[in-house]
Amino acid sequence: MSALIQVTGLNKFFGDTHALNNVDFAIEKGAPFALVGPNGAGKTTLFSILCGYIQPSSGNVEVLGARPGTHATFGRLAALPQDAQLDPRFSIVHQLSFYGQLQGFNKKKSKFEVERTLELVGLSDILHEKPDALSHGMRKRVTIAQALMGTPDIVMLDEATAGLDPLHAREIRQVVASLSSEVTFILSSHDLNELERLCQQVLYLDKGILKRHKTLANDIDHRYFTLRMEKQEPALIDRLKSIKQVVDVVNSQDREYLISVVPNVEQTPIDIQILQVCHQQKWPYRQLINGKTLENQLF
Repeated sequence: MSALIQVTGLNKFFGDTHALNNVDFAIEKGAPFALVGPNGAGKTTLFSILCGYIQPSSGNVEVLGARPGTHATFGRLAALPQDAQLDPRFSIVHQLSFYGQLQGFNKKKSKFEVERTLELVGLSDILHEKPDALSHGMRKRVTIAQALMGTPDIVMLDEATAGLDPLHAREIRQVVASLSSEVTFILSSHDLNELERLCQQVLYLDKGILKRHKTLANDIDHRYFTLRMEKQEPALIDRLKSIKQVVDVVNSQDREYLISVVPNVEQTPIDIQILQVCHQQKWPYRQLINGKTLENQLF
């Protein structure tokens, strides 16, 4: 299968600033793809190049087998910037129909796409509302509906849940999860827990350099467990180290413990032994994860 996106030797300079430094990766059709990194890492620059908004300084970039921003990618790649806004003067149906016509649809097809995509994001009943009548989360879902118009092959979402309350953020995640069999999403976010739930692959950029290109699905590192507790337990580390298969325990952050283990050699599985320690000491735990969290994998 040919890659939806193929990037080779990509460099981008802004004056003396080397925003992207010899970046190589490929994205295949499939589950959502995560793009992570600190502020200034080059994520927005990479998004802009993939969309054809700016040109690379050197290297090769192909999106759907063509150069970004050309006619071959028109309508097949959609992007939603973090700060995308709706015009407060016009109704939702008026605005999205206009965007549909910009994509080349006639008025009838545009109206159909508006209704179809708003239904996908659970907002069929707000067609004639203006943006100011909607909550922040509803406005965000409207902009995602706009990005989905015309059934693109690739949808790029930059901080799609930033600033949303937990309920509205969950609604956005549900939209992405429900459509991921039809559309390949590329998600940029600072919320690693969210990306870990949605994505199977991750690109990690730092100061313009691609530090990791990692597959998460079916890639559990069985040398580790991550234990999240209800509260910090000072005696927990020593108790866990008393388990024969435990090599080391690190308090990776508040109420979280990274447990290094050797392959299971005892009759009782190692995860059961870890939970038995918590049960015997009456220490309430929140979660036991098989492997490292995405945060511990990257940092």
